Amino acid sequence: MTASEAGQHLSVTGAAAQQHFAKLAEASLVEPDDVRHGRGRPRRFWRLTDKGHARFPDRHAELTLGMIDGVRAVFGDEGLDQLVQHRETKMRQIYAARTADRKTLAERVDALAQVRDEEGYMARVEADEGGFLLIEDHCPICAAAAICQGFCRSELTLFQETLGPDATVERVEYLLGGARRCAYRIIPKS
Repeated sequence: MTASEAGQHLSVTGAAAQQHFAKLAEASLVEPDDVRHGRGRPRRFWRLTDKGHARFPDRHAELTLGMIDGVRAVFGDEGLDQLVQHRETKMRQIYAARTADRKTLAERVDALAQVRDEEGYMARVEADEGGFLLIEDHCPICAAAAICQGFCRSELTLFQETLGPDATVERVEYLLGGARRCAYRIIPKS
């Protein structure tokens, strides 16, 4: 939408709307898109950024829960298990690629935390009892995991495989078990 169009909707001048858009752009909530229409200056349209879109409610969790329920209804628990296995296979490939060149356990743990953070888990690593604590302060699949525990079992298996045989991984905090987050203790094997 242009500043002029926004001004009409908000009952303010186009210049006032332009000032609001400039402030929203400073906060990375909108960005300009200049479009040429024949001769003269291009028209400036404003659109939401990903950060701007995130400020509005979405129904991803509802859609996900409906899809899981549909898979279970149409294909049964076996079909749902196959879906979880398919997701696990894809994630295994991604995690293996991201940790392949990491020589030490510490490097692999850091790489795993980085990819988990990129996936929306707000993941970080802390030193812990001779090992590491992989902490996930957010769970973007919480709604799905609440009705399909296979997702959580799958993640624990993936972490163990990704970090390799020289480490033991155990879940020490579990969001769905009433904890405030998920956390995994990673202990090097001697």
